[in-house]
Amino acid sequence: MTSKRAEGAADSSTARPPLMDDVFGYAIGVLFRAYAKGVEAAVADLPGGPRGYFILTAAVRGEAGSQRSLADGMGIDRTVMTYLLDDLEEAGLVERKPDPADRRSRHILATPQGEELWGELSSRVEEVERRLLAGVPETSRQVFLDVLFTLARQADAFERELADRTAADPAGTQRPVRAARRGRGRSRA
Repeated sequence: MTSKRAEGAADSSTARPPLMDDVFGYAIGVLFRAYAKGVEAAVADLPGGPRGYFILTAAVRGEAGSQRSLADGMGIDRTVMTYLLDDLEEAGLVERKPDPADRRSRHILATPQGEELWGELSSRVEEVERRLLAGVPETSRQVFLDVLFTLARQADAFERELADRTAADPAGTQRPVRAARRGRGRSRA
């Protein structure tokens, strides 16, 4: 007796077994890997690849802010962000302008050339997204995206909370559960 998922998988052109297709984390991983590969191919000619694309997107949308806030928001090491911005700036796609309120801080702005290239690249990325969402009925797509964006905001807040906890307890003294369990209730025979 086969499950409906297994029957559906057998009918698909890929003919792969439904490996953990109902496990939340696995499903997110599958979707992310497909998205990442598609976007990587779509923006391969851009300095920094997908990370360069998201930096350029933030700059075009006026959401990049400072170099530091952009690095923190994207979860990129500040040194790596500097190299990415150097490459994008050298290509004439972004520029760093001093913040009048704090000369040590630089705001990231898209150049006209960057805005033009972003228009082309965003069309390619949208095609990747359309392909990935092709199996979702049109009436459900916006609901799915709204839920996805809500989850992403919650996950970002959760991740910051975990980082704050780690910063407050760098020695890990707040993790006694595992340490307390070691050696208890286990026979060493």
